[in-house]
Amino acid sequence: MARYRRNFIAGGTFFFTVKLANPKSRLLVEHIDLLRAAYADVQKQYPFETVAVCVLPNHIHAIWTLPPDDADYSLRWRLIKTKFSAHFPRAENLSASKQRRNERGIWQRRFYEHTVRDETDLQRCADYIHFNPVKHGLCDNVRDWAFSSFHRYVRDGRLPLDWGGTKETAVMSFGE
Repeated sequence: MARYRRNFIAGGTFFFTVKLANPKSRLLVEHIDLLRAAYADVQKQYPFETVAVCVLPNHIHAIWTLPPDDADYSLRWRLIKTKFSAHFPRAENLSASKQRRNERGIWQRRFYEHTVRDETDLQRCADYIHFNPVKHGLCDNVRDWAFSSFHRYVRDGRLPLDWGGTKETAVMSFGE
């Protein structure tokens, strides 16, 4: 069995990529209301700060900061995935392993996690998240993607509405 190394730091800030099992799926944006409800429920029960987030059709990028006494981001992602998945039928042809774990086959089992090291790293990760819909050809301008914390950054005066990322963010490939 593979042993995945996770960097569990209480109060840490982490960049995540969480993907659906089907790369052609549009489930996340087609059912954004269900995803938002699952996310909010988990955030209320197990608090964390969403520094940046972008929901794309088949994956989510997020930066979270956990409470000072808590390092369990895996629990939070498991609960978000479970709550969202509960609204959909079980996929056909599930492996015996997925059946034993009562999985529905919607999500990839694992997720990508990166520990944010400093303010420069945080800015680079946030830029990547906000530029991602353009990178994937979902829109021409960052401002045109509705499912992104970019709009909060603009509202709070942290980015201008015409921000478009940098050449560096265009070539980064965190967790993809």
